[in-house]
Amino acid sequence: MTATALPEAITFEAMMQQAIKGAYEAGLEILEVYGTEFSVDVKEDKSPLTEADRRAHNKIMEFLDGTGIPVLSEEGKHLSYDERKGWKQFWLVDPLDGTKEFVKRNGEFTVNIALIEDGVPVSGVIYVPVKDEMYIGIKGLGAFKIDNYSKIHASHTDLNDLLSKGNKLPIKTDRKTFSMVGSRSHMSDETLEYFEKMKEEHGEVEMVSMGSSLKLCLVAEGAADVYPRFAPTMEWDTGAGDAIARNAGCVVTEKDEVTPLVYNKENLLNPWFIIKR
Repeated sequence: MTATALPEAITFEAMMQQAIKGAYEAGLEILEVYGTEFSVDVKEDKSPLTEADRRAHNKIMEFLDGTGIPVLSEEGKHLSYDERKGWKQFWLVDPLDGTKEFVKRNGEFTVNIALIEDGVPVSGVIYVPVKDEMYIGIKGLGAFKIDNYSKIHASHTDLNDLLSKGNKLPIKTDRKTFSMVGSRSHMSDETLEYFEKMKEEHGEVEMVSMGSSLKLCLVAEGAADVYPRFAPTMEWDTGAGDAIARNAGCVVTEKDEVTPLVYNKENLLNPWFIIKR
C-alpha cells in the first residue's frame, strides 16, 4: 500500500488516519524482517539498529510527509533545538520501539507515532505487529484498543467508525491485586524501592514485566495500575504511549508526581516519570 496524496489543508481526522495507516504499514515492514536472519548494527549510543528500524522509518515518512507537519523520528535527521524550538505541532516517531526485544524475538516491540502540540502529547498511535493490536489515543475522543487490526484496517469509513470497532480504555477488569509494571530490560534499584513502597500502601502487589511502550499501554488499558520509570528514556520512547495513557484518563508526571512530562525539550532525554491510573 502507498501513502494517500493529501490536500494542502488537511483535517485533523485525516492526519490521524495517516498516522494509523503509517504505523500499520511500518509494522508489516518490521514483520518481513522479523522472519529473516537479520543483522544487527550498533549505533553511537550503543543501542541496536536493524534493517527493520530503517524500513519502518521510511514507510512512516511516506504517510506523514504529506501532512505538512514536521517529524522528529529516532531514525531520522535530528534537527538542532534552534531549528525545532518554535514548533507548535509535530510528529514524534519511534519506528521500532523495543529493538532489543525484536532482536530477542519475544514479540514485545511496537511502532510509536505521537502528535505533539505545544509540548504536550495530545494524540498517539501504537501498533503491536506480532499481536496485531492497535492502540489509539485521540484528543477529545479518548483511547481505544483494536484487536486483529489487519482484518479491519481497510474497511472503516472514517475515524469514528474505526474507533467504534475497538474497546474504549480502560477496559473493565475484575482484577483485585494492585499491579505495577516494570521493564524487562531496565530494572533499577529506585524502581525496586518504589515497588516496596507500593507493597506498604497496597499490600500484595503484582509485578508485570514487559518490553517497549507496551508498559504504558498496560496502564492505559487498566491491566496495571502504575508504571514508574526510574531509568533513561528518550521522548520518542514515550510520546505515543503518554498520549494514549492521558486520553485513557491516566496521570503522567515526573517522579515528583506533580510536574507533567513535556516534549520537544532542548535535551530529548526524559526525566524519570510515573504513569498512574
